[in-house]
Amino acid sequence: MFRVMRPAQLAVDVGIAVACLLLRWAIGLGSFPLWVVVIAMAGALALRRASPGLALAIAWAGAVIQMSTHLPPDISNIAVLAVLFTTARYGGRRTSWLGLASAIVGAILATAYMLVTPYIGIGVGNSAGFRLPGLPQVFGAATIGLAAALALLGLSWTLGLLARTWSTARESRRSQAAAEQTVVVEQERNRIARDMHDVVAHSLAVVIAQADGARYATGVKAKDDALGTIASTGREALADVRLLLGQLRHSEEAGPQPMLTDLERLFEQLRASGLVIVLRQHGDPLPLPAGQQLALYRIVQEALTNALRHGDTAEPVDVELDWTRDAATATISSVLAAPSAAAPAAGHGIAGMRERAILVGGTLTAAPVGNRFVVDARIPVSA
Repeated sequence: MFRVMRPAQLAVDVGIAVACLLLRWAIGLGSFPLWVVVIAMAGALALRRASPGLALAIAWAGAVIQMSTHLPPDISNIAVLAVLFTTARYGGRRTSWLGLASAIVGAILATAYMLVTPYIGIGVGNSAGFRLPGLPQVFGAATIGLAAALALLGLSWTLGLLARTWSTARESRRSQAAAEQTVVVEQERNRIARDMHDVVAHSLAVVIAQADGARYATGVKAKDDALGTIASTGREALADVRLLLGQLRHSEEAGPQPMLTDLERLFEQLRASGLVIVLRQHGDPLPLPAGQQLALYRIVQEALTNALRHGDTAEPVDVELDWTRDAATATISSVLAAPSAAAPAAGHGIAGMRERAILVGGTLTAAPVGNRFVVDARIPVSA
């Protein structure tokens, strides 16, 4: 029944009502019934936002007392306009419709009361020369008075409804902006998570392969080469991870953005880890945008990392880059560790590759074909 309001809001409403009551008292009050009407209107004014329904009931009680005691219209009746406004602005569905009905019924009653007043001698006296108005005059006055009352009371209710609509629209825009911001943040975090997975998974796979090779290496040079590869890979991974973590704290900082020109360096890293890579290119390389280059690089990186972890490293991994007029196609084919070995689980790696391809308007398939696991990605020149 009562709305939750801040103490400052309630204090303002009560203060306005008390100020209006004191002003009316300063102007002068007559009979006792008028006191009751003025206090009722002040009470409705004080409660108009805290409880629009209760304020409407109090205003109606004051109006009924005013008409039943034959009191003329008073300046305190202006409080009715504020009450009608708040029924539409802050009231519930039922209270809002009751406010509209009150505006219509109140306009009819106020017009009828004003027309009946001369006949009962209120405010006009009983002089000998007084003549009652005829029917045409009464009809004309009723029409004008009803139109004016409906316009005044109805406008107050309509303004409250418009204020409510504006407030709802503003809240909707604010909620939409917050939802869009949440989506943007979530997308950025997913992108960073994919980059983190690619960097860490690739680097750890190289480090593990080099460490395993160093354990069984007999020559000093082979051990030194393995340790050197481990050190350089670890430093690069650490730098990339620091940049990615920096992005989580400050989204304006740029993260690592490898391009297609870095593929040869990637191949050298993996070859140093014992992976045999056979590269074939068809057609002339196209100038892909940065987003497409990053997606293609990460897909090749993840596919080769999976080949190093799950494939037979004694067999070569075929990497084919096919350049056409409107797209670049990368096909990475590796032999599974054993004919009966299961394909790489569809975890973050394959899902991340597929998502990267989709985000730049491309397609990706990753599935076993016989004893080989084939990743085929098609990236359009412009998404």
